[in-house]
Amino acid sequence: MKIVLIPGACHGAWWFEPVVDDLAARGHPAVALTLPGLCERAEEQGTTLAAHVADVTAAVAGLGEPVVLVGHSYGGMVVAGVADALPGQVVGLLSVDGFAPRDGDSCWSSVDDAMRAWYVDASGRSGTGVDPMPQFDSRTTPHPLASLVQRIRLTGAYRGLRHYALAADPAWVPHSPFPAIVDRLRTDPAWTVTDLPTTHNVLRDGTGPLVGAIEALVTEVDRAG
Repeated sequence: MKIVLIPGACHGAWWFEPVVDDLAARGHPAVALTLPGLCERAEEQGTTLAAHVADVTAAVAGLGEPVVLVGHSYGGMVVAGVADALPGQVVGLLSVDGFAPRDGDSCWSSVDDAMRAWYVDASGRSGTGVDPMPQFDSRTTPHPLASLVQRIRLTGAYRGLRHYALAADPAWVPHSPFPAIVDRLRTDPAWTVTDLPTTHNVLRDGTGPLVGAIEALVTEVDRAG
């Protein structure tokens, strides 16, 4: 079983490197992927949500083994689409302070007005990419606007384990668009919700909280057989 990690908007696989290393040290093989149109793949075509889902679906299918998917922020939208496309191969899904879409949802339709304002204002320079927020790492690159407004199409094929890790630091929660999503998931028996003592940058103070959430899902997958 392999863990596949998808980063959030503007970020690449480099963001997850310390998590991959820590998981490997604990005996959990993991790989992080950069989406087309971002970071070292910035010049690649295919920058819609559907293209991102298709790209990761092909990568996961090529692994030829059961997979646990982890998506941070925007990555939650992508892993939902991949799980729907590969329900027999994906054995667990974790959205980390991100999206947990239903059919027809988009990032645009799922966030609050403050996040929509970022999408619009930060894409004004190029018209196609949402520039990183000022506090982001210098390695970040503009995020394809099309992927944030396109609606996801889900068949409901995926019936595996679903976990959600909410960044619940009191300094972040008042500004977060995600508690409204979690309010729905807390009453859904298909989901297990965990609160993390972090801000949206769940790696700010180290990998421990995120690695713990991933290991909790892996343990449940193992128990489920």
